[in-house]
Amino acid sequence: MKNGKTVAILVEDLYQEMEVWYPAYRLREAGIRTVFVGTGKPEYRSKLGYPVTAEADIHEAKAKEYDAVVIPGGYAPDILRRYDEVNRFVADLFRAGKPVASICHGLWVCASAGILRGRTCTCFFAVKDDVVNAGARYIDREVVVDKNLITARKPDDLPAFVKELLKLLNGGG
Repeated sequence: MKNGKTVAILVEDLYQEMEVWYPAYRLREAGIRTVFVGTGKPEYRSKLGYPVTAEADIHEAKAKEYDAVVIPGGYAPDILRRYDEVNRFVADLFRAGKPVASICHGLWVCASAGILRGRTCTCFFAVKDDVVNAGARYIDREVVVDKNLITARKPDDLPAFVKELLKLLNGGG
């Protein structure tokens, strides 16, 4: 890809289709390599059955090889957060100052990764209590950027969400 950046997109069964594919296509349009990172299976099915093929396994993924991570919603984050490797990967990227972009229920992974304390974020309203209990300040806004943490509420927020991710990946903020 033209700018040499690589973004991991976490995938698991019951993912929200638009929250995986919209960022993937927009990032690719911007010349950024995307990698679908799964938890060990070759393929995952969305909430509606749409398949995504894993291109990497979280058990082998290293944060130093990626410039950012996208954590989509759906029910998938509740499965993803059960893997220590997922939580460690997200926390390592976060601590390295790299963008962690989480939308909708994806904040469940951020809570389990222990990266929300003291941060301001948004999410799908049903996850608000989990986010607050993890030490974050919740705001109901289409997208919230707090240093390297980018959060959004739902699929309707994807244009603003990806715009902010691209801005951080291109050195803005």
